[in-house]
Amino acid sequence: MPPSLLAVFAHPDDEALLAGGILARYAAEGARTAVVTVTWAPGSPRAGELADSLAALGVPGPPRLLGYADHRVPASAPGRPRWCDVPVDEAVGRLVAHIREVRPGIVLTHDAYGQLTGHPDHRHTHRMTLLAVTAAGLGQLYPEAGEPWRPGALYLATHPHSAVTELGELLDGVGKSVLSVPDPHVTDTVDVRPWRERKWAAIQAHRTEVARDRSLPAILGRLPEETRERLLGTEYYTRVGLTDGAHLV
Repeated sequence: MPPSLLAVFAHPDDEALLAGGILARYAAEGARTAVVTVTWAPGSPRAGELADSLAALGVPGPPRLLGYADHRVPASAPGRPRWCDVPVDEAVGRLVAHIREVRPGIVLTHDAYGQLTGHPDHRHTHRMTLLAVTAAGLGQLYPEAGEPWRPGALYLATHPHSAVTELGELLDGVGKSVLSVPDPHVTDTVDVRPWRERKWAAIQAHRTEVARDRSLPAILGRLPEETRERLLGTEYYTRVGLTDGAHLV
């Protein structure tokens, strides 16, 4: 059985687009699997879509929403600060609590670029998760957040230069940037074709995004099935080792 896995992502739909295959695989193989989503309020339409996405992937339990506002959509969490504006101690402490509760062998999050388009929430989630993974193992930090826990490894969902040509052209066509990493930065190239149907069902569960012409779920939905399946069949990660005991694949 693979190690337990906690994924930390910025928005509802990031879990499906960036790690849907590995989440579905871990859940199917019986590993304890959870997802923290830092933006959008519980009770919002996108929270319901996230619940449907997690169900499609086989990830148990209700969504773990921190409930902060999307950098570009203040109405995503009325009366709450934007995620990028949250004090560091508060942001890290919230994430530490989930790490100590789930006690994952592996934590997975955005890369430093924030995946392809470099959304500010993605980049900030990367930074806060790196801090939280370290802090979670130190008992004198955030003692109110539970017993210390040190994950075995941190993995960053990413895209190598060699794999973004086709997808990059699609994003460029709707005016979005494309930020990828040198191929040697990728430590794990994962074939997720056996879980591709679950991954696609999870992406489609984010109906709000599917309805937006320039969103990645909408772009993928307009592609020929063969092209879409090829793009969704592989996921890329960079391992940031903490111990030698936990590996994604």
